[in-house]
Amino acid sequence: MERNILVIKHGSFGDIIQINGCLKDIRQNYLKNKIYILTTPAFKNYFEKCPFVDEVILDKRKSRWNLIYLYRLRKFITNHKFERVFDLQNSKRTEFYRKYLSSSEWVSSRTILKSSETKKEFDKKSTLERFKIQLLRSNINIEFVNKPPVSWMIDDDFKISSQIKKNYIVIFPFCSPKHQQKIWPYYNELILKLKSNFPDLDIVIAPGPGEINAAKKYKVKLCLHNNKPTNFFQLSKLLIGAKYVISNDTGPAHLAAHMGCHGLVLFGSHTTPKKVSIETSHFSSISSKNINDISVEAVYKKINSHL
Repeated sequence: MERNILVIKHGSFGDIIQINGCLKDIRQNYLKNKIYILTTPAFKNYFEKCPFVDEVILDKRKSRWNLIYLYRLRKFITNHKFERVFDLQNSKRTEFYRKYLSSSEWVSSRTILKSSETKKEFDKKSTLERFKIQLLRSNINIEFVNKPPVSWMIDDDFKISSQIKKNYIVIFPFCSPKHQQKIWPYYNELILKLKSNFPDLDIVIAPGPGEINAAKKYKVKLCLHNNKPTNFFQLSKLLIGAKYVISNDTGPAHLAAHMGCHGLVLFGSHTTPKKVSIETSHFSSISSKNINDISVEAVYKKINSHL
């Protein structure tokens, strides 16, 4: 009898994008098994469309003291008799789940450590490197983990507004409210410089939830769907047609990088491009200890070298 496989990934958007390679590799190694994913409500629709997943389980991540919720979650996990659990979240919460909610074989960044390794040292590796080691040490043949396949996300039925020119640049000047230190403050100046030097290019912002009013303050075109933010799949359609993408370190930047877009991401001291595995042959970065020290001229020079 085929046994079920469980993958855990709660978020965030950039991290969700990056596990596509892991998911496809797990899928390829368990072609006859049913693959479930435990995630948060924000990504329910995303994983329901993901071709590497069969079923989506929602985790509302209620308090560990909510014994009724934990009992129900444990019962669900036990009843499905998961052969293996691939913990790709690798958080304190999922470590708690391993200890108290499951008797299945658990594959996490803790359980695959060698005796000479510490979790602290292991976590210094880049995101995709950690995933690669996690799968290899659990005897998973890998092919896609370093190049997450995300072309399945493109919504070919989404029609980009006719008001947006065929040639356009996409910028992402926003960030999660929790990470305001990631925001580069000179997008207005960059927009003016780009418009002056590339009049045949449109500058486009695809605002996320809660960002529309802020986006309207920029002198750019907005990409919306029925006056609402685009979803993940509509955003993918916009990105695949872009001449260039400029962004803070945020989820859409990871999507653009792994979709093969040409682009640039800006970093302050919060982390490094290598640590988050965002740089590719076509997607580069500029870093500074203080993101405010990255000049408009430096960003423009990078863009101009491509355009």
